Amino acid sequence: MRILGISGSFRRDSHNTRLLRAAALTLPPGAELELFDGLGALPLYCEDGDTHPVPETVERLRGQIAAADALLIATPEYNASIPGVLKNAIDWASRPFPDNALRGKPVAVIGASTGLFGAVWAQSELRKVLNHTGADVLEAELPVGLASQAFTPTGELADPELQRRLVELTGALAREAAGNVTRTDDRVEPRDRTPALRAV
Repeated sequence: MRILGISGSFRRDSHNTRLLRAAALTLPPGAELELFDGLGALPLYCEDGDTHPVPETVERLRGQIAAADALLIATPEYNASIPGVLKNAIDWASRPFPDNALRGKPVAVIGASTGLFGAVWAQSELRKVLNHTGADVLEAELPVGLASQAFTPTGELADPELQRRLVELTGALAREAAGNVTRTDDRVEPRDRTPALRAV
């Protein structure tokens, strides 16, 4: 099972990228998280530019989403909402409508911030946007506040309750993805059962 991780921040020491790496450690056997690293290379969305062929970076984003069994998106919170670069990526991925790469795709949203509330508002906004694109969005959220102190030296969440909730969330996402694959292809072959994280 291939889960595509998208961090809403491409800052070098991004807390949300660390959160995705922590999530990768919790995946069930047979699932792997691939980290999308092209967010900053996407042009600003404009319908005039959304013609065939689209820019290579856009084609790569849409292709990676289409090829994934599920998405896990970690968002920071900028001015009580979604970072512009992340919203821009979703705008590109939501086209062409209605047959876009996000439609019917299982998606979970998590988030980390240096404040107390762990990007709760941004997560809510992001789920709303994703639902509008036709994605199959899990209702669960994971707000990780005080993010600079939130991780252990081995990369897990330091708070046992948050770590437990992360395990539950990634497990639910994997189950949703497995059900989605089964519904669309009864001939799925077994995959490698070694959890992994790699950049794409």
